[in-house]
Amino acid sequence: MLETQAYICPYCGEPADTVLDLSGGDQSYYEDCPVCCRPILFQLRTDGVDWSLDVQREDD
Repeated sequence: MLETQAYICPYCGEPADTVLDLSGGDQSYYEDCPVCCRPILFQLRTDGVDWSLDVQREDD
């Protein structure tokens, strides 16, 4: 169950996309911004067929 999700980098404000694996359930992980290379915290929450993704700065 892969989904592509657009997001805005919380550091540089540039748009980017990430691929989410919804089959893994709730997840928290870091990915570097493809533009400014700073670490972004991704928090994926799954609830049945509904899911949400929050992105935030490492230092928030």
